[in-house]
Amino acid sequence: MKATQRTVRLELTEPLRISRSTMAARDAVWLTLEHDGQTGHGEAVTSVYFGLDTDTLARHIAALGAYAVRFSTPENALEALWAGEPAGQDIPPAVTAAVEAALLDLVGKRADRPVHRLLGAPAAPVAATARTIGITTPLRAAAQARCLAADGFTLLKVKVGAADPQDDVERVRVIRDAAPRARLLIDPNGAWTVPQARALLPRFAQLGVEAAEQPTAPGDPEALCALARRAELPVIADEDAVDLAGVRRLAGRVQGVNVKLAKCGGVQAALRIAELLDGSGTELMLGCLTASSLGLAPAVHLADRARWADLDGHLLLAHDPWTGIGGHDGHVRAGDAPGLGVRLVHAGEVRREDVA
Repeated sequence: MKATQRTVRLELTEPLRISRSTMAARDAVWLTLEHDGQTGHGEAVTSVYFGLDTDTLARHIAALGAYAVRFSTPENALEALWAGEPAGQDIPPAVTAAVEAALLDLVGKRADRPVHRLLGAPAAPVAATARTIGITTPLRAAAQARCLAADGFTLLKVKVGAADPQDDVERVRVIRDAAPRARLLIDPNGAWTVPQARALLPRFAQLGVEAAEQPTAPGDPEALCALARRAELPVIADEDAVDLAGVRRLAGRVQGVNVKLAKCGGVQAALRIAELLDGSGTELMLGCLTASSLGLAPAVHLADRARWADLDGHLLLAHDPWTGIGGHDGHVRAGDAPGLGVRLVHAGEVRREDVA
């Protein structure tokens, strides 16, 4: 096998403001694995929250990609990766997920089967995805909600956690009025104290909000679980549910967990979490970072296993370099094309290209 990688800039259509930051763009590192004339692709994106800058991602992807190409076939490399090799190298989960995605893409193409078939699903997953509305003015939020509902989005996720909680309540109220048939989620990204959450959640429940994602600051899962026991709204853990160990502490104690492949380590890790949650009373949400269709595709192949799909990261981009999973009508689709089922339509701004 041969590995190459490139770093590209992904610009958002407009800056996305959440409680802790505002983002207008991020870098993506693409890994391409080639074997016998076929190629597989994976993507990891930078994240200030997870401490992943461009150089860190590129360095780790180069190292793990070089490890993968030592194997005689991508199938052998994938088997070794899933067995926990290479151990002890402190590889970021986002990098493991990207290399796993490239291997799954290549293995699927070699077998002429889509990834969801490799994972045992008989039909291509189709899921209604949430669409994120950031912290913005009520007028802008209402206009966005109205347009998204007209485009077919039935689930809207509203970022909250503004300095004045009344601004959040008003924004959700106008979104409810603008899209009365849409299901609503709220996401403070851990901005509230426990007393604030206890005071605010009943107000959002009165507005018909379906669930609240990570209402309180991460790092105190016991406080989150205590809140979930008494809250008027279902509580979905996100920042407190980073990996299998974190989810194990929460299973059966919160109403949902948001699993992102970039934070848990990829498809196999997500499947282990889903198995752990089965029968626990805690529902699975599949989330994402802002990324291209390539970065979203592995999660889309799992979307039929989740209660909530929040897979709109590619829809926030000004120009998505990849295509193949849809989403603009409110539904993401895995499709039946071999591998991940995505293809490159334009490379965007290539910032660096390396050969491993």
